[in-house]
Amino acid sequence: MSGIDGKVVAITGASSGIGEATAVLLAERGAKLVLGARGADRLEKVATHVAELGAEVAFLPTDVRNRSDVTALVDLARERFGRLDVFIGNAGVMPISPMDDLKVDDWEAMVDVNVKGVLYGIAAALPVFRAQRSGHFVTTASTAGHRIVPTMAVYAGTKFAVRAICEGLRQEAGGDLRVTIVSPGMTDTEGARTTAGPEVQASIATSPSASMPPSAVAAAIAYAIDQPATVDVGEIVIRPTAQA
Repeated sequence: MSGIDGKVVAITGASSGIGEATAVLLAERGAKLVLGARGADRLEKVATHVAELGAEVAFLPTDVRNRSDVTALVDLARERFGRLDVFIGNAGVMPISPMDDLKVDDWEAMVDVNVKGVLYGIAAALPVFRAQRSGHFVTTASTAGHRIVPTMAVYAGTKFAVRAICEGLRQEAGGDLRVTIVSPGMTDTEGARTTAGPEVQASIATSPSASMPPSAVAAAIAYAIDQPATVDVGEIVIRPTAQA
């Protein structure tokens, strides 16, 4: 038995990309899953797929911009499985653009999803973890939270914020809770293909080696969860070999 088998894991942004790949991998390793995402139809398809793999699964349409949605996802885990062991804050958006374009609506969307969505997840799960005296936060950040490049100023700002929030949480967590940041580089996800800037989209389209599959990030997440309760993997940075 692994350190994943039997654990109750909630995942936001679970209907595609890294979230979907993580749900599939954890299902294969025996986790009980509680899946949330905005797209109800696609979310149901992922839930059906992991159920076919033998996993116990519950799902709920979840928009992390709404605190009540995230709270409801955590409540669903407790109602269905009696506890929550891992909360994976994976929902994110990246409509990157030069600052001169003044795409303020996109800036606000990134703050609402990438930062406030993470905070809402912490607010929902932290009291549960404290009451259980155990729990694990895993949050998807980005290599953009380590290095700023043109067109990514606001996106990078949200990911720097995520890393700061999660590192502060880790230091406050004490001996019962674990906190892990996973910072992927360029990953071939729907968000990168459709909402990122033209340079990122062109790199993915013309050079497959410039990006990595979501399954690579899922494996990093699984590695952190699989460690003994006394081992806290603080941060994993994972990028394509070809990425500078």
